[in-house]
Amino acid sequence: MNIVFLGTPDFAVASLKALVDNQFNVVAVVTAPDKPAGRGMHLQQSAVKKYAQEQHIPVLQPERLKDPSFIEELKSYQADIQVVVAFRMLPEVVWNMPSLGTINVHASLLPEYRGAAPINWAIINGESKTGVTTFKLKHQIDTGNILLQQAVDIDSNETAGILHDKLMHLGADLIVKTLHGIQEGTITEHEQAISASTKHAPKIFTSTCEINWNQSSQLIHNQIRGLSPYPTAFTRLNNKVLKLFLSSPHYIQHSFSPGTIHSDGKSYMHFASNDGFIEILELQLEGKKRMKIDEFLRGNKVN
Repeated sequence: MNIVFLGTPDFAVASLKALVDNQFNVVAVVTAPDKPAGRGMHLQQSAVKKYAQEQHIPVLQPERLKDPSFIEELKSYQADIQVVVAFRMLPEVVWNMPSLGTINVHASLLPEYRGAAPINWAIINGESKTGVTTFKLKHQIDTGNILLQQAVDIDSNETAGILHDKLMHLGADLIVKTLHGIQEGTITEHEQAISASTKHAPKIFTSTCEINWNQSSQLIHNQIRGLSPYPTAFTRLNNKVLKLFLSSPHYIQHSFSPGTIHSDGKSYMHFASNDGFIEILELQLEGKKRMKIDEFLRGNKVN
């Protein structure tokens, strides 16, 4: 069957590569337009575009997904099905075009964690399990009928970056299984069962990233690892932003005010929480590079 693939970042490349490696007929790729980036503001291609060009797959880069010329070009590829991984919201004229519809890979066990940041919120909320879901697209975001799901455990110190890579490969495997199932007629769609307790995954804002040291050590630890390496949890040190990447919680009674720093000035730095300490293992002070704590303390006095 003819497949059109829609995606932009590295997360999507793994799925596209899996389709190519499994000899699916990817007739075209739709990805974001080239954008200026870096110091020289040179045009940068998306990760998906780079891979597609290596595989000699035609690439479409519409500014507007409702543009009539793009719609006509997309129709010309006569896709039987479209696969969407980490791409922007599609208008109905696009997702409803193929005879078999459009399927999406989402980095959660839907209906849990619908939204823009499922990986981050699963860790921030202290979940011990998540996964990936393939589902049919329809009008509302992340609400279509579920096709297949695959669960995975979240380790207690796992960061969003590590979980991202695990789900990236898990999602690639699942999209291959889903397409095989569609071809063989072995997949049964089922609706998502929403309840009042269903958790959501909204976009991450700056307010989500700033640490409140009056919380418990576990909540703060989850916030740090759930936002690492991007967009990163932060606090302030000497009126400068201090980004925190890796941490370890310690549950110890103390008399320090929350947010107080306890350090030997050489090998460790702890922030007091309301029920113990958060040991900082990797961090980045505004204007500096990311460092391990001993390297940081060699060049910075901490009071």
